Amino acid sequence: MAAGKSRFVALGSRLRGVPEVLTLGVRPNFPDYTPKEQELIFRARLILFPTLNYAQFLTTLGKRIFPSLETYLYADEKIKQTTLFQMSGILHPRTRVYFHLHHGDILRDFTFPFVAKIPRCSARGRGVFKVGDRGELEEYLSRVRVAYIQEYLPHDRDLRVVLINYEPVISFWRISSPGEFRTNLSQGGRISFDSIPSQGVETARRVAWKCRFNDVGIDLINCGDQWYVIEANMKYGRKGLRMRGLDLKEIIRAKLLSGDLLRD
Repeated sequence: MAAGKSRFVALGSRLRGVPEVLTLGVRPNFPDYTPKEQELIFRARLILFPTLNYAQFLTTLGKRIFPSLETYLYADEKIKQTTLFQMSGILHPRTRVYFHLHHGDILRDFTFPFVAKIPRCSARGRGVFKVGDRGELEEYLSRVRVAYIQEYLPHDRDLRVVLINYEPVISFWRISSPGEFRTNLSQGGRISFDSIPSQGVETARRVAWKCRFNDVGIDLINCGDQWYVIEANMKYGRKGLRMRGLDLKEIIRAKLLSGDLLRD
């Protein structure tokens, strides 16, 4: 659509094809945008999907963006997410981070089995390990300099809640396959929409608000009748949405046209 007929401006491609949105693309150098495009950016009430490239700069300049700056800053950052959850009083499995010189302290603080993760970019269950003995621990430590160690909470499923502008749009169980502790679909997990607990969904909504994550999939485990937040996924999959006949682009479009994305 021509710039003069578009109501909204986006940089990233997530809403490409939505008729009310002009997608400019992400240019590596801001001067690469034409003077007209720069004017559109600065005059827009809301910049959609600025990507990490521009989210920080636009926020500093007082421009409103979607998703939030926090949604970008904490993506694929398990250590940062854990620190945020701990400081915010969000129930989270007991987790500690060990730099290389302190790897020897792990078995002082944890007993087998426990969970060890690659701290960054370990999505879809890759880089997540259930450690049951010293040999498995040494194998994990050979892969990392900074160890991310978390208590193991027995479970056969977790609850994924996808929220757009802090409101749940879909919730489902991810159930692990036999012999696998990870519930990720890429690791053999399956989706179930049966008996979704409202308390778990409400917990995810409160966590999203508190952390200012407004385009996110929150994963939770129920253990001992308490809901533990495992992590926030900003690059959540679409399979659950497709199974329900939902189109994420259309969901965001509806919230945009209704003015919902312009409300806190």
